[in-house]
Amino acid sequence: MTDLPVSVVIVSRGRPQSLTCTLTGISQLQYWNFEVVVVADPGSIAAARTLPFASELKLVPFDQPNISAARNLGLTHAAGDIIAFIDDDAVPEPMWLRHLIAPAARADVAAMGGYIRGRNGISFQWKAASLDAQGISHVLQLDDRQATVMTPPKGRAIKTEGTNMAFRRDVLIELGGFDPAFHYFLDETDLNMRLARAGHATALVPLAEVHHGFAENRMRTASRVPTDLFDIGASWAVFQRKHVPEGDRAKQWQDLREEQRSRLLRLMQSGHLEPRDIRRLMKRIDLGFSDGLARSLVPPALPKHALAPFLRFPSTARDSVMILSRPARAKQDRARALAQVAQGKIVTLLILSPTAMFHHLGFDRQGFWVQRGGLFGKVARNEPIVAIVTRQKKWHREIGRVASQRGFCHQRTK
Repeated sequence: MTDLPVSVVIVSRGRPQSLTCTLTGISQLQYWNFEVVVVADPGSIAAARTLPFASELKLVPFDQPNISAARNLGLTHAAGDIIAFIDDDAVPEPMWLRHLIAPAARADVAAMGGYIRGRNGISFQWKAASLDAQGISHVLQLDDRQATVMTPPKGRAIKTEGTNMAFRRDVLIELGGFDPAFHYFLDETDLNMRLARAGHATALVPLAEVHHGFAENRMRTASRVPTDLFDIGASWAVFQRKHVPEGDRAKQWQDLREEQRSRLLRLMQSGHLEPRDIRRLMKRIDLGFSDGLARSLVPPALPKHALAPFLRFPSTARDSVMILSRPARAKQDRARALAQVAQGKIVTLLILSPTAMFHHLGFDRQGFWVQRGGLFGKVARNEPIVAIVTRQKKWHREIGRVASQRGFCHQRTK
């Protein structure tokens, strides 16, 4: 286990409430040697300043719709040996950094990526994938209990997702950081390709989990329905110019464009889009592609050393507890959860109803995890739909299921 200094960088724009929830989760991280760098618009910076630990954050104002430029700005202020990234609509499990950074004990590992849970808090949104020469991802089957270190063959790369990834700072600087020609989408894919080309190894770490909510942004609704495809088209044009042989570009773009059109047609069939939306969105993706063909590809000049010294976040060792509850007692047990959070504990409130309802898990803005579902309902989606079990046994099972991510040892609370 390594204890390298880590800078956690969060880019945020137009989502102040979501950002404060992310920061509350980060404040409970069980890793002693990290700092937090927030690159955000004025409204989000103001929201971060309302948090009780605001003075322990590096707050960097930035209000442009370019995630690569924002990440590079965060990198210039980050003084850790390792730079970890998480989105402002995600919350890390308390043991996230400890697991994610562990492979950096190996000198050949330059990048690390973790697993991502989706909105229900149970199903995985992202696990592991490689990239082919055209930047298309392919699922990898890995051991879900331990990190896997890979150096991909020529022409391929290992994929990391932007909301759960980390890199050695010196390697990021050496490679020129993120390419600001990618305003949104494919920014980390481009970096993955450059890492592989330089011969660096990547570790994929299943136990390093974050929960990702897919909050609304300028490109999509909260239900993931696209509102603009301009930057999708632009980023593919930039990616092709950098990585795809010229003779393969037209066919790839035709396939990618058709894939987007098919997705929009499915959304229209489900009632999320109208025919005029499809025409507008396809026009936008084409305009974006044309814009991407003209974007400058000059790499940014990044300083070798951070602009500010390391600002270690005052993290403390916390016990993890799980409160067993039921719907009729949920209000009282929420008060118990808040009281235990105030005592510095990591709290999970498990609310079991006498049903077979599927389970859902989320992080409450007040600083504790809430899991709801039926006593007889399945948690992991590959479990039987109905399983007869006692409340005590279900509680023990759930403590064991999340022990590695939430830091359970012997502390339990009924």
